[in-house]
Order: sequence, then structure tokens, then C-alpha cells
Amino acid sequence: EAEYVRSIIEDVQWLGYNLDNKILYASDYFEQMYYYAIDLIKDGNAYVDDSSPDELKQNRGTLQRPGIESKYRSRSVEENIEIFTSMKNGKFSDGEKVLRAKIDMKSSNINLRDPILYRIIHKRHHRTDNKWCIYPMYDWAHGLEDSIEGITHSICTLEFENHRPLYDWLLDKLKVHHPQQIEFARLNLSYSILSKRKLKILVDNNDVFNWDDPRMPTLSGMRRRGYSPESIKAFILKTGVVRRDGISDIALLEHSLREDLNKRAQRVMAVLDPIKVVIENFPSEKIEIFEAENNPENINDGKRKISFSKELWIERSDFMEHPNKNFYRMTVGNEVRLKYAYYVKCNSIEKDSDGNISTIYCTYDPKTRGGWSDDGRKVKGTIHWVSVDDSVNAEVRLYDRLFNIENPNNVEGENNDFTSNLNHESFSTLNFCKIERSFKNAQKKIYYQFLRNGYFILDKDSSKDKLIINRTITLRDSYKK
Repeated sequence: EAEYVRSIIEDVQWLGYNLDNKILYASDYFEQMYYYAIDLIKDGNAYVDDSSPDELKQNRGTLQRPGIESKYRSRSVEENIEIFTSMKNGKFSDGEKVLRAKIDMKSSNINLRDPILYRIIHKRHHRTDNKWCIYPMYDWAHGLEDSIEGITHSICTLEFENHRPLYDWLLDKLKVHHPQQIEFARLNLSYSILSKRKLKILVDNNDVFNWDDPRMPTLSGMRRRGYSPESIKAFILKTGVVRRDGISDIALLEHSLREDLNKRAQRVMAVLDPIKVVIENFPSEKIEIFEAENNPENINDGKRKISFSKELWIERSDFMEHPNKNFYRMTVGNEVRLKYAYYVKCNSIEKDSDGNISTIYCTYDPKTRGGWSDDGRKVKGTIHWVSVDDSVNAEVRLYDRLFNIENPNNVEGENNDFTSNLNHESFSTLNFCKIERSFKNAQKKIYYQFLRNGYFILDKDSSKDKLIINRTITLRDSYKK
């Protein structure tokens, strides 16, 4: 339980908010709420009801018909305390009795018609084991937990607006610290599910790895994927606070993320789907060193050194044997610029027994060091690369949107199964990625941009022996509007 609470505190502190690290255990809550219930009974504001669940439901009434007072409503304070204590001590079976607040059975707000505060449930609790067999209802626990924790403003979604009078009534009767409840529209996000109940279904069904799966819209999941706290807060400020339900476009969240990471991410050259390039006129024993900017958006991040050699890795997608007219990268007979290095021209290719290109043979122009030519000739294509002799291997995990449709909550059909719209291609792994050697010293919680590929972060399971990298997001939005 302590680890669970600490993880929540860590999530919120990650966003930059300071929290009191006091851990209040579930048993402490139960104990305090039980004695508050005794105080409510002593003041004549609560009673034990023996009515069956069907009777309770029937007597509660409807919006058009007032409720009917229970015949147990007039029990004495002494009798109520005795029975409630017996309920706590396990002398009654599930559903046999409940504790109700004594308010107004004719109220136009059904929530004020003597709401249930405690039920009997003989079931092991995941935190308190079998110590308790009476459990507080949400409306009872909500206000008291806020009060106990010293909350000043309890922010709720619109469905709790009709519950606010009960929230206020209970705290006023108990004469305890009284937070102010404020309601606003729930944040809904396209291509996402934010309901904890539904997210739990995904976890239980193994549709995701866990609550911190990088595809999950949880703080722990977003942190593991590589979201920055600043990007999340920027998105929240852009959406604003409203009192009308709607769906915020995930593209706005992703825009906020790209906008923030572009300023802070360290640049790295990485080849995710490598194919070998051999520069035939470059000496085999020669190694050249080039300087590369760590972050062009921040000169204070300095520069790093990268090695250039006869054999390089480039992206397989940066070569096309039979290009179309809009393809400006590497082809046979075409000249391209290698980022930071030289102009190179492809002369020939080699294929394996399956007909797949295995090696590309090029020549370089030594007069174009740094990627510029004195004779003024220009090339349209610039591609990134990694030296074969000075690279490290890595596993890169690619994540995408978890659902295929904009509103997964709006499911048609008999089963109304929101999981039917899961994007089963939302996760894939690349096992033979090549990254410049400087990345061997990469640190967790640091944001990186792999040139021309996107933004990435080391996964929590990464180690020096095996680099595991999560793609946070691509450089551009590839989804059609």
C-alpha cells in the first residue's frame, strides 16, 4: 500500500507539484470514518436500516414521486449505535443492514433522500485484509477523505454536481474542515479511453502490458513513453476549463509534445532499419571526426564528436532502386549529402539470394567536407548515417495510438465492447537499430531526437548491456485530418 501511494505522489510530483509525502493507510481512513459515523448517529443524523435492497430502491422514489420514510428511521440513538457496532464486528450477513443519513425523503434531489453511508460486505480487502466488513459508500468517503487530507478545493466532473449538496450536508453536520467542491467538464481525448474502469479491463485482459504501458493515458505511462511534464501542462492550458462535455483532439496534445521536445531534446543520429553503404574511394584505415550540434535550439547544449568511416549504415527507406520523380534521396547515379559529412554518389548495389538489397556502393567527393561544395553545385537530398565501426546496437519500441476510432466510447452493436476498436498495430519492436556511439552514455529521463525519425527516450528496463528505447512520437503528424 505504501508503494502504491508513493507511486501516485511520484506521478504528481513529476508534473512539478509539491505534495506532502505523508502516507495515510486505508486502515487509518476506515478507522476515522467509522468514528465520524458514530458522531453522526449520536447527533441524530444517521440510522441503521434493516430494509431489503428492493425495499430501499422502491422507497427511494423517483423524480416525479417523493420517497417514503423507512419504518426504522425512528430508532433511538442508543439502538443505532449498538447495531452499527455489531455490524462492524461482523454479526450480520451481507446486505442485511445499512447505515443511512437522515436527511429528507421528499427532497427534489434524490441524493438527499436518506442516502446509504455504509454497507456490509464480508470480503477480503486488498489493503486491510479481513479487518473490516463494513465499507463506506463513495459520497460518504469523498467528503471525509478531502477533509482529512486538508483539501481546499475538491475538483470533480459534472456528474457530481447533484452530489454537492450531500457533500456539503455531511461535512456541515460533522463540523469538520469543509473543502469547496467545484465541477467542470471531464477531459476526454480522441483515440483514447480515460475511464479507470475501462483501462483496468485493458490491463486485466493483457491488451496492454500494465498501467505504465507507454500507450496508456496514465501519468506513469506517459512518463515512460517520454512525455514531458511541460508538454502536458501546455496542453491542459490550451484546452482550458469548461462546463460542457466534449472531446479534445489528441493531435493538440501531440503538437504540444513536439513543440516542447523540439526545444529540449538532445539530437542523435540513429538508423532504425539499417542497410550498409560502402564508400569505395575512402581509405579503409581512415577515421574522420565531425562535430555535430547537440541541440540547434539551445547553443548551451554544446556539440559532440561523431566518427566517419568507409562503411556506414543508412536507413533502408533512404534508398530506392527505381525512384519516382519526387524521390530526392539515394538512388543509383544520384548524389546526396550525408549530414555533417560529404556529398556521396551511389554507383552500384548488391543483392542477397532473395533479391533484397544488402549493400550500396558509393564514392564521396573529398572537396565537400561539411556537406558543402565550393563549385556551387547543390543536392536536394540530405540523409543521416552512422559509422559501422562506431555504432551501438539497440532495441527500439514503436508505439502508436491505442484505438482506431476517434471516440472509442461510442461503440455500436449488441456487445457494446469498446475493446473491439483496439489498434492491434499500436506496438512493434525493431531489434537491430544502429545508433552513434555517444548514445552508449545516454541517461534515463533525458529526451532525445533521432534525426529525421522522431523523439525517443530510454525505457526503464534499459541497461548498459541492452539499450531499450521507446519512441515517444514521430517528428510530424502522419494522420490524415
